[in-house]
Amino acid sequence: MPVTTTRFDRRAFLAGAAGTFASIAFVRAPARAAEFTLKWAHATQLNHPLHVNAVLVKNAVAARSHGRLAIEIYPNNELGGDPAMLSQVRSGAIQLYSGYGGIYASVAPLAGIEGIGFAFRDQPQALAAFDGTLGALVRADMDAKGPFHTFARPWVNGFRQVTTSTKPIRVVEDMQGLRIRTPPTHIWTDMFSALGAAPTPIAASEMYTALQTRVVDAQENPFTILETYRLYEVQKYISVTNHMWSNFWIVANAPAWTALPPDLQTILRTEIDAKALSNRRDMQLSNDSLADKLVRRGMVLNTVDTVPFRARLASAGFYSKEKAAFGDEAWSALERSVGHLG
Repeated sequence: MPVTTTRFDRRAFLAGAAGTFASIAFVRAPARAAEFTLKWAHATQLNHPLHVNAVLVKNAVAARSHGRLAIEIYPNNELGGDPAMLSQVRSGAIQLYSGYGGIYASVAPLAGIEGIGFAFRDQPQALAAFDGTLGALVRADMDAKGPFHTFARPWVNGFRQVTTSTKPIRVVEDMQGLRIRTPPTHIWTDMFSALGAAPTPIAASEMYTALQTRVVDAQENPFTILETYRLYEVQKYISVTNHMWSNFWIVANAPAWTALPPDLQTILRTEIDAKALSNRRDMQLSNDSLADKLVRRGMVLNTVDTVPFRARLASAGFYSKEKAAFGDEAWSALERSVGHLG
């Protein structure tokens, strides 16, 4: 599977980012106390496009609601790692949360379907699937089992790449016995086990330390996470595999959502869906630009021919196992978007 990139004007992107931060810095808080306050927690750092766009949502909601609805944002695992935040949004201790599908899969299994190995060709294909029938099925499962209100447009985390401290991954045989950190979700452990690796589930909040102390030698994440988590300090090689696609689904605690008046629901829904589009653009620009930057930081990059990896998954029964787990309806919706798998 070839790496796909998008041409862009870096100066324009940096100037735009600077303008974004400037606009965030100078928005004044409403003078009167809010009628409703929602806590929004997530795992990414302050310079990550998810956080930048979440702040834009916060400011727009405050302005459009004339201060009636306030959002407090807790970034960078301030309220615990992803499993803890997921538990809190289900209980109502926080009211908004943004996590990737693999995290939600512990509650709503269908959310994990985004992680089917080597399924998606590029970002437009993935977003077409999750803006369409497949995404509707995922949201229905999340809403029923959270229970959540899942916002319609997923935000982007991006394609995931493998990094290691010991050797580059060039061929599927290089995966044999590799101690790789994965999120604590079965689809990751299933896939990397099928490839011959030794997956070790570790929360994102503990990932850097686990790599630094060599509890594991490898991990996998989008380029933006490599930069914002400073993983280039503890990893040497980037192998561009695009092995999984990853969304950020924004969810609200269902009772907290229901308690909002309809006009405030409309404002919040409109702003989160609108900023999904700017998040997508920002993430594409960020991921496209970071390969060169990470190389300048000392990492060594190679691009992988993924056809043998997908063949290994098929021969190991990965696709047939996941089809049985996700069910015919969801699997058919996936294959209508990406073609036959297995």
